Amino acid sequence: MTRHRALTYIHIAAVLFGLTGVFGELIQASAAVITLGRAVFAVISLGLFARMRRKPLLGSLTPAQLFVLVVAGALLAGHWVTFFISVKVGGIAIATLGFASFPAFITLFEGLIFRERVRPAEWMLLGLVTAGLVLVTPSFDLADQGTVGLAWGLLSGLSFALLALSNRRSASGMDPMQVACWQNLVVALVMLPFAAGQLPALPALDLFWLALLGIFCTGLSHYLFVSSLTRLNARSAGLVIALEPVYAIAFAWMLFSQQPTPRMMAGAALIVAAIVCSGLRKQAPTSPPAQAQTKIQP
Repeated sequence: MTRHRALTYIHIAAVLFGLTGVFGELIQASAAVITLGRAVFAVISLGLFARMRRKPLLGSLTPAQLFVLVVAGALLAGHWVTFFISVKVGGIAIATLGFASFPAFITLFEGLIFRERVRPAEWMLLGLVTAGLVLVTPSFDLADQGTVGLAWGLLSGLSFALLALSNRRSASGMDPMQVACWQNLVVALVMLPFAAGQLPALPALDLFWLALLGIFCTGLSHYLFVSSLTRLNARSAGLVIALEPVYAIAFAWMLFSQQPTPRMMAGAALIVAAIVCSGLRKQAPTSPPAQAQTKIQP
């Protein structure tokens, strides 16, 4: 694969990630049903993509790896459920920007859990994200739907940060496609008791949107993301993925007339700037690019 093709892949992946909230808005089912359907279609598509790449998904896993994959899958389920609730309550832009707070949570948890020293520059980035969230918040009144939606988005970012840290601790050396497939399988199993009874009554159009969400915004996007890492380092890929909130806001504006206020745009600019600066500060990985940490977006 050429570098040009890798860059094309990662930009398409960023657009697909940004479309996630659009499908959350289109599908009239509950967040639990959306999460279950997305996971089922994602497992099917990831299995097909793995077969195309001749990557075994049922390779030998230690009991410890299986345990952490189950925990990570449960976190992924919580991340998706809270994200889609945020979309339903507060809108696509609010949900995506709330989720985009996850680098701030990762910085905090790295200091608390891994005992890593948080440098002044990282505190500054944390301050940028916080300032951005303050600007994005419609009002500091829990009776405001936008504020409640942002709170759910923050919970989505929190659960994703925990997911990323669990992958960092356990998924090292594992194929990202294998990790993604197992985690999506766990998501489906976790959500079955909560959403299986609602599936028979799901309209055909919602099933169609769910299929697109699972196949394109999860399976295909992850395949493109992982494939691009064969020529791009994680830092370069992360900088492109940082455009995800921009795409999400643009889609919400064009498709649903969810026009952001100037204050929200300013907050979004601060959050995206913090994500980009965080990516620029990271050193390129010393291990081969294809072994980079798996990262599942909303």
